Amino acid sequence: MKRRFDTYFPWLFTASDFLASLLSLLISNFFLQSLGIFDGAEFSAFLPLSLLWLLIASLRKDYKIGRTDEYDHTLKNLLGTLIWFLGATAILWTPLQNGNYRWIQIAGLGLTLGILMGIFRVGVHMLLRQYRSQGNNYQNAVIVGKGGTSPKLADVFKIRKDFGINFLGYFDDQADCNQTRGGISSFFEEAPDLDLDLIYIHEQLEPALVKRVIDFADENYIKVKMIPGGSLQLEKNLSFSKYGDFFVINVNDIPLDHALNSFVKRAFDLVFASLVTIFILSWLIPLVGILIKLESRGPVFFIQKRNGVNNQVFNCLKFRSMTPNDYADTQQAVKNDPRVTRIGAFLRNSSLDEMPQFLNVLMGDMSIVGPRPHTIPMNQTFKTQIERYNSRHKIRPGITGLAQVRGFRGEIENSHQIRSRVRLDYFYINNWSFFLDMSIMVKTIHELIFNRENAY
Repeated sequence: MKRRFDTYFPWLFTASDFLASLLSLLISNFFLQSLGIFDGAEFSAFLPLSLLWLLIASLRKDYKIGRTDEYDHTLKNLLGTLIWFLGATAILWTPLQNGNYRWIQIAGLGLTLGILMGIFRVGVHMLLRQYRSQGNNYQNAVIVGKGGTSPKLADVFKIRKDFGINFLGYFDDQADCNQTRGGISSFFEEAPDLDLDLIYIHEQLEPALVKRVIDFADENYIKVKMIPGGSLQLEKNLSFSKYGDFFVINVNDIPLDHALNSFVKRAFDLVFASLVTIFILSWLIPLVGILIKLESRGPVFFIQKRNGVNNQVFNCLKFRSMTPNDYADTQQAVKNDPRVTRIGAFLRNSSLDEMPQFLNVLMGDMSIVGPRPHTIPMNQTFKTQIERYNSRHKIRPGITGLAQVRGFRGEIENSHQIRSRVRLDYFYINNWSFFLDMSIMVKTIHELIFNRENAY
């Protein structure tokens, strides 16, 4: 089953998505009724809502699950559809017009629908991958030109069966291997009989030959993709800029360079940090401040210069956990460090000493999630030892980060630890998504509860 599946899948997906949305809405209705914040509605009242969901999902073409899409892409599509749906529901759906808890009801609908539809859609994505990995719903592909990074692409096709790409071989004048079907000139003779869906062109092919392959593909309704060289095979997705009719590749573009992504991250930071400040820091700072003052002389806060976004220096706030000393900026805390006070040991072990950094988030110096900021002397040392170290300063530093939830928190004892931190920070910067942030926050809570080994 090759192209027939591509014809039927949108209809199957849309029908099942409609039924899943109806079931999710009914579960949400039951949940809200049990909490006493919704009077409930008859089954017939939810049919228009599911039809509205169907309309929005269809217009947004959520059924288009790309072969190489990851699960976060599916969840991003769901989030967009959910936002549109909730906005329309709040305006149009009659049972919500006279509710006493209107916004709570909408939030409840959104939360339940988001969780249940997220499970459903990721499940569909997983089933689709499994179906393709068994040799179904495949696309035939060849590579014109062998060398450079093209063998790596062929290896990807072999390893990732779930992409559903049936690699038929190379066409190249120089290569001689069991996957070479013939020279480039023979491509134009054999291609019409291969039932091709995709043609991958090696970047070093002559421009005239590239044009000829593209012209052939256009005449036969075959998609063409160019394979970038090794210098462009980076740990991220490439993007493009258009200058009139001329396109250039944005080699070091990152997700947070885009205004919408930056806005979403900053908006979440402000909302979350504001809630923490109002409901936790408002009483935690006076309480901890009294305990710190009772044990030792000195300020409540330990203010340390650290490097932030674009290497700009900012004042990083922490509860003071040590007796005042001259080595705070240059000497890391070690296990059983004599400088740490008794209340300081508790604060460090519970990570409560980091809580004032939510104020740094409100001031715009930090983010909830991002690379952890190091002291200025540490940065001066590490940037001479580690290639691309300063790239971790492309975005705001975070209270927590990917490196911290992967086990690289606390004292840096060897070069492997800092190199691993930088590598994970680099991955985070180039692969940022809102869902990655949420995942890191959940894992941070798990680390705080179950893994205190490196907290001292």
